[in-house]
Amino acid sequence: MSIVIRRVRADDWERVRDLRLEAVRDPDAAIAFLHSYEAEAAHPAAFWQDRAANAADGDAVAQFVAEADGEWIGTVTVIRWKDGDTDHHGRTVSPARGDVVGVYVRPQSRAAGVIDDLLGAAADWAAGLGDGALALDVHVDNRRAQGAYRRAGFADTGLRFTGSIGPELEMSRSLAAADSVAP
Repeated sequence: MSIVIRRVRADDWERVRDLRLEAVRDPDAAIAFLHSYEAEAAHPAAFWQDRAANAADGDAVAQFVAEADGEWIGTVTVIRWKDGDTDHHGRTVSPARGDVVGVYVRPQSRAAGVIDDLLGAAADWAAGLGDGALALDVHVDNRRAQGAYRRAGFADTGLRFTGSIGPELEMSRSLAAADSVAP
């Protein structure tokens, strides 16, 4: 299977919506996503159009998708926070950082390296903007995701907190050239 990783385009909004709705229906969604299917499905088309447009251009947020034969099989988003911003957990950001969020790979494509390719694209994008590291939060019980993140070069920072989905831990990946991990 030939996989292409690319940044979403503004006109991809329906596909962005459909993959997100699929993701939040995943059996592990309760320990992986901050929003429920019901909350996400209630958004009007304009929400998804804005979401895709914002993730398609600029340096504040980027969404990447993995495509196999034109079918979207996975996604990852990076949100870049400025020092003093409030992040998606309501925490004050210091210092500035990029956070990986919205990670999803369709079940039939898991264990094929898709997550490594997506996280690699996210890391390349953030490094290209001068970021020194990427961070992410993962539920303490989501061992499968933690293993995938470790394989992609993320390490547990030791930070623990309770978010809206329960106890979480923070992981970080250095973006320094000498520290990068090849998938």
